[in-house]
Amino acid sequence: MSMLDTNASKEQRFCKFSEDYKQVYLSLTYSIILVLGLPLNVMVLWLSWRQSKRWSCATIYLVNLMVADLLYVLTLPFLIITYSLGDRWPFGELLCRLVRFLFYTNLYGSILLLTCISVHRFLGVCHPLRSLPYRTRWHAFLGTATTWALVVLQLLPTLFFSQTDYIDGQMVCYDMTSPENFDRFFTYGMVLTLSGFVFPSLVILVCYSLMVKRLIKPGETLMRTGNAARTKSIRTILLVCGLFTVCFVPFHMTRSLYLTLRYLSSEDCQLLMVASLAYKLWRPLVSMSSCLNPILYFLSVGNNGVRLFQELRHNKVGEHPAGAKGERPRGGQIWSCATRRGSRSPSGVLLQRILY
Repeated sequence: MSMLDTNASKEQRFCKFSEDYKQVYLSLTYSIILVLGLPLNVMVLWLSWRQSKRWSCATIYLVNLMVADLLYVLTLPFLIITYSLGDRWPFGELLCRLVRFLFYTNLYGSILLLTCISVHRFLGVCHPLRSLPYRTRWHAFLGTATTWALVVLQLLPTLFFSQTDYIDGQMVCYDMTSPENFDRFFTYGMVLTLSGFVFPSLVILVCYSLMVKRLIKPGETLMRTGNAARTKSIRTILLVCGLFTVCFVPFHMTRSLYLTLRYLSSEDCQLLMVASLAYKLWRPLVSMSSCLNPILYFLSVGNNGVRLFQELRHNKVGEHPAGAKGERPRGGQIWSCATRRGSRSPSGVLLQRILY
């Protein structure tokens, strides 16, 4: 069956091209993301909840990241069913608006939370002493609360733009908006791309560039932490940059191109078809961040997280490695708000804490 692009404007309805690939491709990719993302994010949240009563800064940021992922992953069954039915939406308009809203909440919430993590880590590595008053649990909670508030305010218009309609006798849920509202959605979409993606990406790029420069050419104090700690920090930087390269950058590039061609009412059907295909191929891949974000958690906690997981599996919850009485578990101490044990000097404590 040859389907018309359900997001095409009335003026472009002469550009008919097959979208049969969506029935298989989107159903399959969303199913894979659901199967991988749901258990991974649930496990991370469970481990974070069981590992300590007093969360570190890293745990605060990462738990909020997992919550954003989980909210989106829970909407995937609706999309899987929809594309399996050939783009037919049987769930009503309310769920249509909610599913689209949660998709963008996960997308831009993840980007802003990764930005918070990057800034926090940048301050710890490049300005360890001056930034101490600002790298506290209170500031971490404030940063996550501000992030959620900004994301919700930015995305409230999607509840208006997202809606259902009948095309060829079947109900569809617009990915963007109806043809009548497209001009307004284009302006909103471009502003959202700049504020929710371009600006945070520049902040992350600057932070990580300065951090890599510092980690590659460490000073005498930084050398005390050893090569293993610096290697671990660089791996974390590469993971976040890879996440942007694979998931976020291609999605926003193809989406912006598709929006621009439609806004300019391009009569080149082949170009419009290529842009539409590229955008819809990358649209589910941006959700792969829901599967990759838990890797950031396990990379952050390292062997402590594996050890905790093994203890929980053997019903040893509440038993921690030998240490001082009352010592908090150290599994989530990356970018921690508290010092680690085992360092012989204040500066060594500080930088060992920063890098892990």
